[in-house]
Amino acid sequence: MSYSKIRTEPFLDNSALRVVLNAPKGNVLDSVMMGEINALLDELKPRHDLRLICFTGEGSHFSFGASVEEHVGDKARAMLTVFHGMFRRLVELAVPTVAAVRGRCLGGGLELAAFCNWVVAHPEAVFAQPEIQLAVLPPVASLILPLKIGQAAADDINITGRNVSANEALALHLVDRLADDPLADVETWAAREIAPKSASSLRFALRASRWQFNQTMRSQMDAVEKFYLDELMQTHDANEGLAAFLEKRKPAWQHR
Repeated sequence: MSYSKIRTEPFLDNSALRVVLNAPKGNVLDSVMMGEINALLDELKPRHDLRLICFTGEGSHFSFGASVEEHVGDKARAMLTVFHGMFRRLVELAVPTVAAVRGRCLGGGLELAAFCNWVVAHPEAVFAQPEIQLAVLPPVASLILPLKIGQAAADDINITGRNVSANEALALHLVDRLADDPLADVETWAAREIAPKSASSLRFALRASRWQFNQTMRSQMDAVEKFYLDELMQTHDANEGLAAFLEKRKPAWQHR
């Protein structure tokens, strides 16, 4: 299949696949890019020899996150269906994943990176869930960050929306390693730790290790998605925050 907003690059003797978010500068996860990722994940189902998927971004940044324009009005439901479909597919595919991060890793980009089993980041990378700045929230991060980095750290990141440096992300275990060249680090590490192992047994090990994590994703994603669409998006301020961002003006909160 031909893709316009992602690029795939095999490595590790074709037993691993690099998936490049290919829409610089921001590598925004819009419906086209997310649809292409979903189509790729569907294509990979028969690949029983696949040991690892590495997500990275073209250019200076991993991703600025999901498209704000597609959060608005009737578009929000379709956008969340496609976006959350990526995570549902990754759970079912059960291939180990790693994110190689440079620059900004924000919003939906951080949700994708945090979902991965490992994150390798450049020392100057910046992480954030800034959705609250627009009066909305990150559904996937709300589920997975408490499991990955603990409730207190997840509350801090999700509720304040502040920037987190690579060093702080490392201390929080949101990031596993820092490297001046994250892609090269991933290749060296994968050759040592992943390549010698059975692809099928890696998948069984991943399913077992993430048993609770995956159960949470399967059982609670629909509820959080419904909460986002049917409660949050019915408020004045959520719609005002998105509109103000798109119109490049200061929001006028009504606190309801």
